[in-house]
This record gives sequence, C-alpha cells and structure tokens, in this order.
Amino acid sequence: MVWTSLFLKTDDKKVLIIGTGEVACRRAEKFLKNGSNIILVGNTIPKEFIQRGAILEKDKTPENIKKLVDWSDIVVIASGESKLNEYVSSISSEKLLNRADYPEKGNLIVPTSFYIDDIQISIFTNGKSPLMARELRGKIQKAISDEDILQIKLQDYARKILKNKINNQKIRKKYLYKILENKDINNLLKKKKLEEAKEYVNNILNI
Repeated sequence: MVWTSLFLKTDDKKVLIIGTGEVACRRAEKFLKNGSNIILVGNTIPKEFIQRGAILEKDKTPENIKKLVDWSDIVVIASGESKLNEYVSSISSEKLLNRADYPEKGNLIVPTSFYIDDIQISIFTNGKSPLMARELRGKIQKAISDEDILQIKLQDYARKILKNKINNQKIRKKYLYKILENKDINNLLKKKKLEEAKEYVNNILNI
C-alpha cells in the first residue's frame, strides 16, 4: 500500500479509540495534546485523561459501538479483542481509520513523532519496524543542532520581512539562500547570538 505523508489539524476532531491498553493510551495522549475530543472504549483509563476531558466508555455492545463510530471523525483500533476490532473496522469505512493491529487495513497512520523546539518530525517504516522508528528518532535528534534551530527561527524572521517587501517568490528564495549561506551569520548562530544575526539580516534586506 502506498501512503502519503500529511499533517492533519485535529483540535476540532472527535476521536474514538477502541482499547485502553498501552498503545491506545499513547494514541490518546497524542490526540489529547492537540485538543481533540476523545472517547476510549475499554475498562479503565488514567485519571489524568479524565481530568483533561477524555471519556471512558465501557459499553461494547454493537448498538453502542455503532453510535460511537457515527459520532466520531477519526477511529483508532488498538484493542486486543479481534472480534471487536473487526466489527469496528467493518462499520468505519467512511471514517479516518487507524488500525494499530493491522495498519494496512486502515487509511490513516499515526507515526512515531517528536518535537525539537518548533520542528515536528515523524517517522514511518511502513509498519515494518516500530523498534527501528525509535532508533532512527534518536539518531535524528542527535543530528539536529542548536544552530539548525536558530537558523529556522532566522529564516522565519527573514521570510516575514521579505513577504512584505517582495512579491516575486523566486527573488525571495534567493535572499533566503544568501542568508543561509552567509558565513558571518552562521558564526553568530554558532555563538547563539540570534538577535545579532537578525540585525545582520536587516542590513542584507536594507531595513
């Protein structure tokens, strides 16, 4: 199956999670952190989840499950009950469906993801190795330096100025490369002198 990497705005989404085990709770934490409305189907959930607005639903009858699926925008299947999983999957064809047990049977992947400052990085191994996804995460975290983070902040600063001054995207891009490759600016960022680097950018852009 061919997957396309996308980011989905979920702060207004209703998420139904089938299961309350370790995987289900990891999924719930991700959606809660981003402001989704969550219902988990299972036996028990951490008190912290309830305090943050999550709802525990213990009724697993087909009638109730159907109502919950109808309510949801996103369905996550992460329980150890195969019959329940298959039933939920069978009635969720019109929903965004993530299956932790058989990813290929769903249409939505929730990848390993993490932040380094304002950068969000996601890793997906096509379901071949969640373990290696975690290993790659560690390598990526080591590879991205403080200087890289500051360069992102500086590029953002420059882009906002350029958008107000220059309509031509190609010309804006040339300026951004000029800033990226400037040795004096890079030396300032190595010394964590972001404000001084901004002043240098102002001079380049004639502000």
